[in-house]
Amino acid sequence: MDIVSFITIVFCMLVPSFQASMAVDSILLSNSSVSDSMRIVSKGGSFELGFFSPGNSGKHYLGIWYKNIPIQTVVWVANRVNPIKDSSVAATLTLNATGSLVLTQNDTVIWYSTSLKQVQNPVAELLDSGNFVVRDGEDNNPEAYLWQSFDYPTDTLLSGMKLGCDLKTGLNRRLTSWKTPEDPSPGDFSITVDPRNYLELYIMKGDSKFFRTGPWNGVGFSGSPELTENHIFDFGFVSTKYDIYYYWLSHKNSSIISRYVINQTEEARIRYVWLEDEENWEIYTQKPSDHCDQYNLCGQNGKCVITGSPPCQCLKGFTPKSPQKWSLVDWSDGCVRNKPLNCSEKHTHKFMKLEGLKVPETTHSWLDKTLNVEQCRQKCSENCSCTAYTNSDIRGGGSGCALWFGDLIDIRSFASGGQDLYVRMPASELEFGNNKKLIMIVAIPIAAILCTVLVGGYFIYKVRRKRIEKSKNAQVEIQSNERDDLDLPLFDLPTIAQATENFQENNKIGQGGFGPVYWGKLLNGQEIAVKKLSRISELGLIEFKNEVKFIAKLQHRNLVKLLGYCIEDEEKLLVYEHMPNKSLDFFIFDETKRKLLDWFKRFHIIIGIGRGLLYLHQDSRLRIIHRDLKASNVLLDDKLIPKISDFGLAKNFGEEEIEGNTRRVVGTYGYMAPEYAADGLYSMKSDIFSFGILVLEIICGKKNKGFYIEDSTHNLASEAWLLWNEGKVLELIDKNIEDTCNASEILRCIHVSLLCVQQNPDDRPTIGSAMLMLESEVALPEPKQPGFFHGMGPPKVHTFSSSQKECSSTNEMTVSLLDAR
Repeated sequence: MDIVSFITIVFCMLVPSFQASMAVDSILLSNSSVSDSMRIVSKGGSFELGFFSPGNSGKHYLGIWYKNIPIQTVVWVANRVNPIKDSSVAATLTLNATGSLVLTQNDTVIWYSTSLKQVQNPVAELLDSGNFVVRDGEDNNPEAYLWQSFDYPTDTLLSGMKLGCDLKTGLNRRLTSWKTPEDPSPGDFSITVDPRNYLELYIMKGDSKFFRTGPWNGVGFSGSPELTENHIFDFGFVSTKYDIYYYWLSHKNSSIISRYVINQTEEARIRYVWLEDEENWEIYTQKPSDHCDQYNLCGQNGKCVITGSPPCQCLKGFTPKSPQKWSLVDWSDGCVRNKPLNCSEKHTHKFMKLEGLKVPETTHSWLDKTLNVEQCRQKCSENCSCTAYTNSDIRGGGSGCALWFGDLIDIRSFASGGQDLYVRMPASELEFGNNKKLIMIVAIPIAAILCTVLVGGYFIYKVRRKRIEKSKNAQVEIQSNERDDLDLPLFDLPTIAQATENFQENNKIGQGGFGPVYWGKLLNGQEIAVKKLSRISELGLIEFKNEVKFIAKLQHRNLVKLLGYCIEDEEKLLVYEHMPNKSLDFFIFDETKRKLLDWFKRFHIIIGIGRGLLYLHQDSRLRIIHRDLKASNVLLDDKLIPKISDFGLAKNFGEEEIEGNTRRVVGTYGYMAPEYAADGLYSMKSDIFSFGILVLEIICGKKNKGFYIEDSTHNLASEAWLLWNEGKVLELIDKNIEDTCNASEILRCIHVSLLCVQQNPDDRPTIGSAMLMLESEVALPEPKQPGFFHGMGPPKVHTFSSSQKECSSTNEMTVSLLDAR
């Protein structure tokens, strides 16, 4: 340190009333200190160390953040569990003579580091990597650190950091989320490496496994095939007898600033990239990315297929352990073998090859990197307890051996990428294993073959005839008693197949819980969206009938238009007008895209949704309760005109009906009214509750379910009500519309939304009253407590929405519960 820097430090220590932040050298010498108003800046000016106070917490912390990024982004916190609460008394960071960093206030030690050894001339330095290190000033090796902040990460992994274990010292480097954006103390989520297992990363929620990456296979993680070579960073996994850790390096493109963060949200692991032109952090990747990433969603010996309906399927040769639970989309019990493995027959066992998988949980696995794939197969064959095997390294045709013992846990399937797995099966379970049948077929006389062909031809004829009759019966069932009312084209399957290029994967624009949605173009040039019910299921058939029955009779500017349907060869297809701007959630829940919606556009979307709901409840020839009104079920056309869609769960009310009751509760938590979620009671006021939630989400740009604040019992509606009572509700609005919003207009919208989400359905307005309130200056009553306030929430269940879109970034869930009455 030069004399100028030394004088600067002494001056700031002697004149504590000097409040302006002052940058000092990147190096701190023995017995030197840094006080509240001082900063240590790395040599190249990339990072800065000093004291900060997050948000409005009033608490102070010692941390490191990016120097040249206008949004203060903290990457490391020293005293995250022990904040400085009294800012009137200066705190000081000192490097003492033994090489320890000590943070004190009024002679009270708040935080300290420990040095590996004592040296004569300790030096602390903030490096341009963001690493704050203590080293021996007389040691010629600049990387011989006595202590480094990289060994004690908080929620952020920077380039060059190690995530994992030092097996010599027992040091476990793990990331832990901040508790809240204003509280850096450890939250619920963490990401770690379990050194006892095969090489993979785990996201933990408390003590429970929340997500795992799948094992490292030499080029990436088997459960994250999308993480491949890129122009931003390199990454890898190191395993030696001294160390086991994951790392990433940014020197591929040093101009791009990136960070890897564990957040206190369901999208826990996120990689951000700084966009210089927009001055904003953009999400590059995140995990979990869909519901198949949920740990062990499908139970033992089950696999998750994101395009499946349902998404959970048993492995071939297995069947649901609890068929009743499986039919209720509760897959937690998993699957069991159709025929148990018999050790006395182990030499007759075969191995079934499964391709493109996230291979199973490795807790009960065994690894030998010296074996090749044939030796691995032999090793598994000789041990009756071995249930599966694969290569541990897929490079160069494959090497290494991983064996699994017992049930196979947390498997998912990928359309591309993933890894092969060989599962042990009784020979009788494999089609190619029954040699006796093949021999018998070869040995059958010519006459018997002809007879078989005739019988087979007759059987095929009967099956095809039965399918045709089944399709005709389905058409009759849908159109029965409604032939005079329905004016809806019946498309043939070849027409739709041609329009969608035979349902090409590239044309898929969405994925619902009961089938995919494809873009297509008819011969006349009209663009269409085709909802395909790919499998026959009772719930899917009910939805299909509802869509055809209701939408065909409903015509309104703010309702999606059904162009026709198709029932052919066990396929059930709905043909809609195509919406080029996808769904509302595609805009309002995306950091970048919601900037395209100013307040004028958002207000007209709110009004459009309200008018569509008014038509359903009051003005149409039918009185319809939608029961699943949410952001992903509001589509936007090329002019951003909203159109309510997905009438699969809708109910028709008679003129005198005001309320219905069901044991089969369906809808989406976060939008579902409390009386419906708890007791199965639904009415027009149930849709009003959903409308109120939707209005809040449009205004705030945040989801009601998953809205994040310190008190985890609050949701967006509850927080809005609390802020309303405090006169601070405008704090909730999306920052992107602050410059364009009309304050009185937006306050009226929030006021109306709070009236719509009140706990008691009798207190909620009708949609007609709500629209009058929104479009006029009529006086409004004070809102009462909203539903699900103080943690009163619905029961948990594993099931999925009938209309989830690929672009959605949350786990919205449409539920179906059976409840005895």
